[in-house]
Amino acid sequence: MNDSVATVRGRRRADRTGCSVEATVSVIGGLWKPLLLFHLLRGRMRFNALCRQIPSATARMITLQLRELERDGIISRTVYAQVPPKVEYELTELGRSLQPVLLSMREWGARFQQAATSPAKTARAGRNERLPRGDRC
Repeated sequence: MNDSVATVRGRRRADRTGCSVEATVSVIGGLWKPLLLFHLLRGRMRFNALCRQIPSATARMITLQLRELERDGIISRTVYAQVPPKVEYELTELGRSLQPVLLSMREWGARFQQAATSPAKTARAGRNERLPRGDRC
């Protein structure tokens, strides 16, 4: 049930509160969408590569999440006419504008995870970190 979000021309909008945060969460919220977007920050990826990055999500769930992100204009999907089929996903300009949000979420998460083990390190965790090539969420 998703009674708080209506769509306008394929994109979601906040109906319940009209809050910008609600609009953002309605588009990128959930468990798998932020992870998919984070991995797509590195560039174009094939479907199976995305599945390998998030092994705890089913292929069906990843497909559904990618379709929603495509419908909202956050990612683009390219299908190549070949056998076996080849499908690639990449961030649109609108999707790339989410990079600061995703990196901030990652930094906040790192600080949150470290808070339980070392409160003194919490203030420093995640500062000035950039997106290394092999880094995982």
